[in-house]
Amino acid sequence: MDPLGAPSQFVDIDSLPGWSDSYEAKQLDCRQSPDEKAQVDVRSPFPYRKDINEKIILWKGDVALLNCTAIVNTSNETLTDKNPVSESIFMHAGPDLKDELQKLKGCRTGEAKLTKGFNLAARFIIHTVGPKYKSRYRTAAESSLYSCYRNVLQLAKEQAMCSVGFCVINTLKRCYPLEDATHIALRTVRRFLEIHGETLEKVVFAVSELEEATYQKLLPLYFPRSLEEEIQSLPYLPADIGNEEGEPVVPERQIRITEKPGVPDDASDEEGLEADLSFIGSHAFARMEGDIDKQRRLILQGQLSEAALQKQHQRNYNRWLCQARAEDLSDIASLKALYQTGVDNCGRTVMVVVGRNIPVTLIDMEKALLYFIHVMDHIAVKEYVLVYFHTLTNDYNQLDSNFLKKLYDVVDAKYKRNLKALYFVHPTFRSKVSAWFFTTFTVSGLKDKIHYVESLQQLFTAIPPEQIDLPPFVLEYDARENGPYYSSYPPSPDL
Repeated sequence: MDPLGAPSQFVDIDSLPGWSDSYEAKQLDCRQSPDEKAQVDVRSPFPYRKDINEKIILWKGDVALLNCTAIVNTSNETLTDKNPVSESIFMHAGPDLKDELQKLKGCRTGEAKLTKGFNLAARFIIHTVGPKYKSRYRTAAESSLYSCYRNVLQLAKEQAMCSVGFCVINTLKRCYPLEDATHIALRTVRRFLEIHGETLEKVVFAVSELEEATYQKLLPLYFPRSLEEEIQSLPYLPADIGNEEGEPVVPERQIRITEKPGVPDDASDEEGLEADLSFIGSHAFARMEGDIDKQRRLILQGQLSEAALQKQHQRNYNRWLCQARAEDLSDIASLKALYQTGVDNCGRTVMVVVGRNIPVTLIDMEKALLYFIHVMDHIAVKEYVLVYFHTLTNDYNQLDSNFLKKLYDVVDAKYKRNLKALYFVHPTFRSKVSAWFFTTFTVSGLKDKIHYVESLQQLFTAIPPEQIDLPPFVLEYDARENGPYYSSYPPSPDL
C-alpha cells in the first residue's frame, strides 16, 4: 500500500491517450466530410472503425502498473519463468501470487489461466504461455501464439471484464520475431473486437521502448484511424491475414472431407490418379493429395485430368503465397509501382500499376512477383480493374513477356475471373503491338479486357477522377499532350 498522501505508482488507463487521439489532433484541419467518406470504398479486410479504435490504447510502460480489470503475464509451462514482465508482476503483486500459482499446476502453451491480482491495481492476472519459435515449425508457433491472445480475450469475456492490459507475450527468450508476433497479436484483437466488441471497453498494449516502434508501425494496418490511413496501409498487410477470427490459415495443409468416403470426387479422373489414391482404404474419411512426383510425371505425359491439373496449380500458387507472406518486400513496396485506389463507375476496386516506377534492371523480379501476389490475393476475390500507366516508360521499365507469362501462369484462377478491365493509359505504337502479340499468342482470355486510353479525360469516363490517385508526372504529361482537363483535381502528394 502507498503511504498516506503519496502519489500512487499505478496508472489509471482512463488517463492514457487513446490510439486515435494523437492522429485526430493532426487531422483537425483536413478531415473529410461524411459525404466524401461515403464515396470512398477501400474494401480493406480491416476497415476504418472509430468505435473499435476508441477501445485501443498503446502505452509505453510496465503492464504490472496498469489499473484495469486484468493484466496479462507471459510465462513458461510451470509458471515460474523469470522475464522482465513476470518479475515485475510478482514484485508488485506480493508473495500470495506465488502460492496461488502452485495451485494451478502449470499452464500449457497457448492456454490462459486466471488468478487474483493481490496487491496489484488490476483485479486479476491472466497467465499464458507463448510458444518457442523455430523457423521449421513456424506454422505451429503461429497457431500457438494466436491461441494465447484468443484464450486471454475469451477468458476476459467469460469473466465479464471491462478492460485488459496486454504485455508482449512473445518474449526474447522464446526467439519469436517481434514483427511477426505483432501481426498475430493485433489482428487477433481486432477480429475479437469486431465480433465481441460490446464485451470489452478498453484493450491496452503495454510495450517497452524497443517494442514501441513496431507497434506504432503495424497498428495502422489493423486499426486504421481514417479512410486515408486505411488506403495507405493496405499494401503493407501480410498475405496471411487469418480467418474471420484472426487464426492463421495454411491452405495447402487443410484436409478436404469428402461427401462419400473412399469415392473420388471426379469420376472421370484418369486411371493414373486413381492408382495414386488406391492406398486409401474404403473406410477412409479424408481425401489425400496422392504422390506429387507421380502427378507431375502424368502432367508431362498429358495424362492428368483437368481437375487434377487445377489441384496442382492451386498447390503451386499456395507455395508462392506462403513465400510472399514470409519475405521482406519493403524494398518493392517503396517503389509505389502497385497500389489500390478507389472504385470505378461500377463499384469495382481499382488497382494502379505505374510502369515508370518499375526499375526492371535493378530489382529482383521474383520479389516483384511475390509482392504482386502479396497485395492482390485478397483484392482478387472480388471484381476489380487494373489501370496501367505506360506514361514515360523506357527500356529500363519494360516488363519482359516471359515475366508476364510467368505471372499469368502462377496466379490463382480468381485473378483472371474477377479482372473485368485493364486500362492501358498513354500507350505507344510499340507497346500496342507487344500487347497484341502477347494476348494473342502467349495468354488467352485477356485481349477482350484491354482498353487503350490515350488521355486521362477518356479514363475518367470509366473511373471518376476523385477515385484514382495519379502520379504527378502522369498529370503533367497528359496536360502537355492533351491540354488541361480538370483544373480543380490535385495530384496525389505521396506518389
